[in-house]
Amino acid sequence: MRDARWQLRAVEAVAALLVAAGEVWAQEAQPASRRIVVSIPDRKLALLEDGRVVKIYPVAVGADATPSPAGSFTVIERVKDPTWYHPGKVVPAGKNNPLGPRWIGLSRKGYGIHGTSRPSSIGHRASHGCIRMRNEDVKELFPQVAVGEAVDLYAERNAEVIRIFGAPAEPALVAQMAVGQ
Repeated sequence: MRDARWQLRAVEAVAALLVAAGEVWAQEAQPASRRIVVSIPDRKLALLEDGRVVKIYPVAVGADATPSPAGSFTVIERVKDPTWYHPGKVVPAGKNNPLGPRWIGLSRKGYGIHGTSRPSSIGHRASHGCIRMRNEDVKELFPQVAVGEAVDLYAERNAEVIRIFGAPAEPALVAQMAVGQ
């Protein structure tokens, strides 16, 4: 009888260890949850993994006449060395291509995240609605993003945007720093 109890406890202990090991394996086997968040007013893009900020990049957003769309989208395509098509004009991949070296297409037709042939536009409201990145930045981001991943573009600062990008600098403080006070 004593041996039977000991064997039962041993089997229960082994079963508990197997369940725990299975749970750990299942957690490790699940791919990280990634998403991109763009703050249009801050002109910044953040790559998040499992809710944590991996990296923040400066970007250009849509000009006042052609604003970037706010909303939740998904990545629908990824293109290396894209060709730019515009009515009556086609620009092949290369230094003069307005899309730069990478295109990350969004579920909103005609909109995406891409490089630029105008790096001086980064940090400004300058695009036709797309999110422009420095070419080296979009090349870094590109392999970290998969089709189907979420992209959220925010037109206004909210609690999540502040958590990710921080509070904006106080205008008076910025002015003081600019004049060296």
